[in-house]
Amino acid sequence: MSSREMAAQELLGQIPQRTAISGVASRLLTYLTSGETPVGTRLPPERELAASLGVGRSAIRGALAALEILGIVEVRPGSGSYVAGTTSELLPQALSWGMLVNPDSTEDLIQIRTQLETLVARLAAEKRTDEDLDYLAACVADLAAAGSDVPAFVTADFRFHDRIATIAGNPILQQMLSTVRSLLRLWVDRSVQIGQQMTQTIADHTRLLDAIRAGQPVAAAEAMEAHMDTAAARLRAFGVGGEDAPGA
Repeated sequence: MSSREMAAQELLGQIPQRTAISGVASRLLTYLTSGETPVGTRLPPERELAASLGVGRSAIRGALAALEILGIVEVRPGSGSYVAGTTSELLPQALSWGMLVNPDSTEDLIQIRTQLETLVARLAAEKRTDEDLDYLAACVADLAAAGSDVPAFVTADFRFHDRIATIAGNPILQQMLSTVRSLLRLWVDRSVQIGQQMTQTIADHTRLLDAIRAGQPVAAAEAMEAHMDTAAARLRAFGVGGEDAPGA
């Protein structure tokens, strides 16, 4: 038996039936990021995976479909399922999937994001230029003009926050914040509403822009913290089965 086959046998042991699809997906991710599966590796057939993991073939198909959406595997009809990326490419996707199947992690991410967003808002109020202010104002205008166009609203919201992080002038801080936002976006993008929550988001962004324009770091930090509090309430509600909205 080759080392790859031994790794597969060890990592693809039986899992509890009650966690079928998420359990299969998590176990496959562990296997695919073990270093034993280079790009193009063909996974065992569905029936073999089902027998090894102790689940039905429907659970295998569900897990593979989810991993295909994330770009982790490629399912070729009539041929099988194949590894679609290198280990370094799979690890961030594995982290994202882990967050998706473990919504309890949202609280930790919310706390981290609140602190990072507040910090960059404070720095932006100190470093902003006229060009930056024009850009942020255009983003707020785009939010207001989006109406019921949710994708346009989400895009304008992202551009607003991304520009504030850029103005802060710390590339490492900006990358950390981008990563946290991306993980939280797993929930934000799954349930988006319009109406009162959009109105609240626009008001939050307007207050934040006013503080940055006035060059008041403390006021900018307070405005961002207030915005994060309302956004966090929506994310927490969605994380336990409620609904979220754009502008998070």
